[in-house]
Order: sequence, then structure tokens, then C-alpha cells
Amino acid sequence: MDSWLKAALDYIPHWIDYQVRMFEQPGCVIALAHKGEVVLEQAFGVANLASGEKLTPRHRFRVASHSKSFTATGILKLKDAGSLRLDDTAGSYVDGLHADAASATILQLLSHSAGLVRDGGDSSYFADQRPFLTASELKAALAVPQPLPAAERFKYSNHGFALLGLIIEQVTGEPYTKWIAREIVQAAGLTETAPDIGGLNGAPLAAGHSTLLPLGRRLMIPGDNVTNDMAAATGFLATAADLTRFFSQLAPKSASTLLSPASRREMTRRHWRDVDTTLERYYGLGLGCGSIKGWAFFGHGGSFPGTLSRTAVFPAEDVAVSVLGNSIEAPSHIWVDGIAHILSVFRAGGAPSEAAADWTGRWWGLWGPLDLVAVGDKVLASPAALNPPLTEVSEISVSSRDAGKIVRAPGFNSPGEPARRVRNDSGEVVEVWLGGVHLVGEAAFEKEITARYGRAAKT
Repeated sequence: MDSWLKAALDYIPHWIDYQVRMFEQPGCVIALAHKGEVVLEQAFGVANLASGEKLTPRHRFRVASHSKSFTATGILKLKDAGSLRLDDTAGSYVDGLHADAASATILQLLSHSAGLVRDGGDSSYFADQRPFLTASELKAALAVPQPLPAAERFKYSNHGFALLGLIIEQVTGEPYTKWIAREIVQAAGLTETAPDIGGLNGAPLAAGHSTLLPLGRRLMIPGDNVTNDMAAATGFLATAADLTRFFSQLAPKSASTLLSPASRREMTRRHWRDVDTTLERYYGLGLGCGSIKGWAFFGHGGSFPGTLSRTAVFPAEDVAVSVLGNSIEAPSHIWVDGIAHILSVFRAGGAPSEAAADWTGRWWGLWGPLDLVAVGDKVLASPAALNPPLTEVSEISVSSRDAGKIVRAPGFNSPGEPARRVRNDSGEVVEVWLGGVHLVGEAAFEKEITARYGRAAKT
């Protein structure tokens, strides 16, 4: 492993740990794979607020729309085998559809450009208020005129991917969950992934949780719903590690034989841009794509009752990142972006020198915690709450064991001023001064702030 990557992996969990606390999240699991091998895997918080069960990397999460990437891989595997063509129409495999849906091609379904309804007239199954649709209910929703013409724009549709599941069943003669589990999940070497809750097989499941408001507390959402014939769109459960292993195999230059390189290129290239948003984002075939800090990525997110997750692959760097959160407002998308920023800073600055690395740590003051992060021969002072992380920093040049100078910083900070550390009689660093700002360890800060403001807080 490159030394810069190892250094980044040391800081990423430290940053995520504080983010989980700051956002008052029940729990989170992160994983990172490099060249297809998992090199970081860590859990934070609890799997269930009601029971207090500790969250582990082995807990399965409902990863919702990540399912679409598995379904798209299944379709393209059938295409590679000559069992179907991407310009085949849905109506050539599934009966009872309105002409709008029947004439949609498999390619249009995969790229969310078929113009189909997103979730039907009643999507309360995504609010945990009714069961997910069966095949007959799905086909009934697609037996009426659809909202938009095909090939007009990007229009996300869970119904469209559920329809792809029905097409897989018609082509293979097997239930979707059985075929996809064998031909995609097992073929990819995944042991902690299943297409619906029936594949949990006694493994631990991370419970979902509600929003913090309006109650001021989160309620546990079991998340054990059977997704019926919507599994191809939203049924999957997995670990973060398995998701990084799977998505890594979709990179065009991967050595995986799960799909042909041509199919992987077609999946990961930008087919449609989502134009009605201030964000620049695109969709391929069962994969979202774009760039973060100049790093191109592909991947997917997922939102199930009580969970929010995201996975991104950066093919040029041969890195895959997955973040799974077990509340409906988990900032998993933001955290994946943050991890990408950390990686890019270490990629550019390199592994820390021995002198700089000795300054690494988290220090507290009234304005919150500040992380000292060693990158190359410099120490970056960055607020732990900052996201993207390491983007507005004071850069310290170390001149001796406990002294340095802030050589670069935003104008509102203290460029040109000294940085120093103070040790106790045992030689342990107990204080940090950056210019005139005084910082201490977390326990010392708790004691200090309680002594100063504890009485007022109680009142």
C-alpha cells in the first residue's frame, strides 16, 4: 500500500468518529477498498438505540437503491451471454404493460430515461406504511399512461428497475432473488450480501432510525421489510466491505470477469445529466457518476426506511469507499465526499515526516475541537467539524519538538504567528497554542467548561 494512503486511512476514522457524534447519529460503518482489497473497515455507535447493541462491521444494512447496480450487472451479464439485447423492449418480455412502458427499451430502463413513474400513485411502502409491491401490483401501475415520453430526460424510476427484475425472471426462468444471488452476488465472491431480507440467515441486522425531529429523539425502525417484486430496485442488504468489493469489480480496468470490459465501460460512462439541479451529477446504467475534487467516480446511494448509504469508486485511484448510516438523515453522501477530500489531500501532500507525525492529535477549545493532521512535512490544523475536511486549514511548519510557525492560513486565522506545545512533568503534551488560541485535551476541556458554565447550563 502506498504510504500516503496508509496515512489517510489513519485519519479517516478519526474524522468520521467526530462527525457521527456531532450529527447525533446512532451509528455508521465505513469501508475502503484499494485495488479490490478491503484496507479499512470500522464501525461507530450502536446498531439499535432501543437495545444499545454495539454496531460492528458485520452488521447488514438495508442498502436500498444500491440494488439497482446489482440488477444492472445482472442484465449486462445476460447481454454478454447473448440472452437479451439492450435495445429489446420491456413489452417483449412482460405482458400487460401500457404501450408507454411496453415500448421502453432495456437500455432506457437501465439509464432511467424511459419516462416511467417513479414510485406509482402511492409510494407509502417507502414510508414503512404498507407492503412493497407484488408483480401484479407493479404491472397494474405500468398498465396506464406514463408521465413522460422515453428518451426525453433523466427520470429516476424504482418501477423501471423493478420491471428489469421481471425481465430477468422471464429470461432466466428463475425468481429474481434466486438468480441474482447465484449469478451476481456469489459470482462476485460476496458473502455478506443478499437481495432481500430472506437472505439474512441469522446475520445481525442494523436497525434503522427516524429523524431526530419533531420528537427530539430517534425511534427505532426495524427495517426488516420484505420488498417482494421491488427487490430489484431496493431490496438488497449488505455490509460496507462487501459493497466496496462489488463496486470495485465494475471498474472498466478491474481484473474481474463478472462482466466484460465493454459492459463495464457502458455501465460507468455518463449517459444522462440530471439537469434540473444546481449539482452536477450524471447517471450511467444502474450507476450514478460524477466527480469530487477533480476525482471521477461512479457508484450509488440508497435510502430505506431508517437508513441512508452511499458507495463511490474512484477508478483512477483504484479506491472504493462505502459509508452506511442507520438513520434516515445520516449524512452518508457528505461523508463519502469528505473521505474523498481527505484522500486527495494526502495524495497531493504525501505521507507525514516523523517530526510532523508527532504533532498529530485532537485538541479542544470553546470553538470546538481542532485536529492536527500531519501531511508531508507540514501539520494541518483543521476543525473536526469542517466538511469538506482539510479544506480551510492553518499550515504549521515544525521547527523543533514542540515549536513551529503558522506559515500559511486564511487571513482570519493567525498566519505568521507561532505554534507551540506544552508538556506536563511526565513529558506528556497537555496544551497546544496556535498564535493566541489555547487548546487542551477533551477530558481537560470537559472539566474546564463545566467549571465555568455548568451552573448556568443547569439553570
